[in-house]
Formats: sequence, structure tokens, C-alpha cells
Amino acid sequence: MLANRKILLCVSGGIAVYKAVALVSKLSQAGATVKVIMTASARQFVQPLSFQVMSRNDVYYDTFDEKDSSVIAHIDLADWADLILVAPATANVIGKLANGIGDDMLTTTLLAATAPIWVAPAMNVHMYDHPAVKRNIQQLHDDGIRFIEPSEGFLACGYVGKGRLEEPEKITALVADYFARPKLLAGRKVVVTAGPTRERIDPVRFLTNFSSGKMGYAMAEAAAEMGAETVLISGPVTLPVPKGVQRIFVESAEDMLNAVNAEYETADVVIKTAAVADYRPIDVHSQKMKKQAGGSTLELERTTDILQHLGKTKTHQLLIGFAAETNDVGHYAKDKLERKNADYIIANDVSEAQAGFESDTNRVTVYGKGGFEQSFEMMPKLELARRLLGLIMEKEDLHDR
Repeated sequence: MLANRKILLCVSGGIAVYKAVALVSKLSQAGATVKVIMTASARQFVQPLSFQVMSRNDVYYDTFDEKDSSVIAHIDLADWADLILVAPATANVIGKLANGIGDDMLTTTLLAATAPIWVAPAMNVHMYDHPAVKRNIQQLHDDGIRFIEPSEGFLACGYVGKGRLEEPEKITALVADYFARPKLLAGRKVVVTAGPTRERIDPVRFLTNFSSGKMGYAMAEAAAEMGAETVLISGPVTLPVPKGVQRIFVESAEDMLNAVNAEYETADVVIKTAAVADYRPIDVHSQKMKKQAGGSTLELERTTDILQHLGKTKTHQLLIGFAAETNDVGHYAKDKLERKNADYIIANDVSEAQAGFESDTNRVTVYGKGGFEQSFEMMPKLELARRLLGLIMEKEDLHDR
């Protein structure tokens, strides 16, 4: 399953270190080449020799112990890996990584890494629930690091709850699934729009919406994972650029229209997740508008409907739109599919808890031509993006377009 894959396992100190030894065994049995970095605390629980025997590679733990004088070890390891696992990840290591601290072999290597990093936490249930730990985990999420959630059960401290390192078999299966994911979009160009737009009223005010861009960024990341040349046209958000994605920042609906038009002719797939403003002020004031007694009227005009414009002008492109609704979701999605000449509309009820703007999860239904309809239950947006693209690409033959 993992032949020729290079996995760097970063082991920090906790009783779950014994599971990391089993994880090296499972990964090696699956065909991976595994190298291990240990913290000083990890070596209090398990000796490096155990990892050396299971991996058949040197174990690293001292930044200044250069085993090969022709390279700098922590840079060489960071460049070598196809995937980096931090397992078990203590609250201490999570905090260091979230704040850019590199004070040992493990953390300096992580700071130098360009490969995907997966973090598998293991700690006391109350530590895992501490506000500081939650903040650090959220920061790493925002930085594009993936987490393997701890499981619930009996902990070494005597508590029962969430905090157990996920089982080595499960982690190995997740890694194998990651590398086995088919490159359904290899050689194709995918353009994704994401986030809100801003329509200026004056130098300090604008019209916008609650879109966080998370679903669009997830779609771009999934497309890149599937081998696509991916262009992400993004409104004003603070999300990190997914690995392998070219991002173009825009502000207004007009900016987004122009950016999409510039990429449209060479695109194979266009995914419109952006929440584009439907209206903009007719007059944009060059100076800040001052408060006046009584009410005030702001006159608006329609912006160009980008999805409808693309539907009218498409030649070979596969056009996928999103519909954020608060009622009659299916009715509005099917109407949008026909009216805007899209190939698929992915619709969700943004009034539903954990499925609306700014949430990390989503629940959607895909509508396609010929009465096609398929629903997806609530799940993290990146996982949903992978499933959506997998479904659509398996149904579509881009060579026929």
C-alpha cells in the first residue's frame, strides 16, 4: 500500500510513545520507509533503539548530532519526507508548533517542512479541553495542518475520556488512503472561487456577507490533491493557501468577474463557491460619509451574476456552482441549475447549525442534470470536498468536453 512512500514520524513525550513503536511497525509492513525523530521526553519512555530496530533507520534526537556531514540533518529530513506524522503529539509540542518555536530537533524540522504535516494528539482529557490547547489546535488548523483526532477511552492518568492516541492500525489506514487517492484531475486546470466580496460605500465602509471561504479553500485543496493545476480566486479571507494552489486575491464582485474571465478559457473545471455580492452602491464616496440627523438611503445596483455569465459563455468547461439557502433548498438549487446552465449545483441550508458560514463542517446535496441528486451527511469541509470532487469526476469524462 505504501511502497516507496517516505514517512517522517515525530515522537514527543507521553505514555502513548509505546503506540508509536507499533505505528512504525505497521507503516513499515505496509511498505513505507520510516525515519523517526524523538524529543528528550519521548526518550524517557522508550529508548531510540526500539525505533531503530522497527524502522531499520537511524533515529534522530539531537539537533547538533550530524550523522552525515554533507547535509544539515533537520533540513534534510524535512526535505526527504512525503508526509510527516507527529504522534503522539503532546500539548507542549502542539503549543510550540502553533507559535513557531524551534528549540530541539523535532520542532526545528517541523518548521523547515514543506511536506504535509499530520498531528495526532495524546494527553489528559482536561488538557485536551484547555482553552490554550484549543487555541493552539485551531491555529494549526488555520495553518493547514491536519489532525488525527484522539479517541475516547481509559487514559493512563486514570480518567476516561477523549485523549487517547488513535490506534496505529487506524493511523496507517488513513495514511494509506491518503496516498491511494486517485489523481482524477491530473493534467487538468481547476479554477475555484471562494470567500465573500466587498462592495465599497466609502473609504471605511463596505457591503459584504458572512462567508469564511472555508468550503472554497477545501475544494481547492482537494482539487490539488487530485493532481489538478489549481487556481483559487479568493475574496478577503485570512485562510492559508493550500499546498500546490495558486491564489489570486480580489475584493469586489467586479474584480472576481475579471479574474475568472482571465482564467476561464483555459479552465477544464470551474467551481463557484464564492458568496458574491448581488448588489453594490451606485455611488462610492471618496470621503467618509458623516452621520446626519434622521435616516439615510443607500441606492444599489445589480452586480454581474458570475455563474450565469459563465453558463452562457462556456464551451468545454465543467461548471459547478454552490447555493447557500435558508429555505426550500432543493427548489432553489434545481432552479439555479437550469437557469444558469450549470452542470452541478451543490446546495446547503446555511441556517442549519454547523453547516452554515464560518463553520468547519457542512452538509450538502448535489443536484445535476437529468434529475441527478445525492446528499452528503455532516462532515468536515475538506473531507466533504474530497468526496464531492470524487463523485463528480467519476461521473464525468473531461475528455469528452
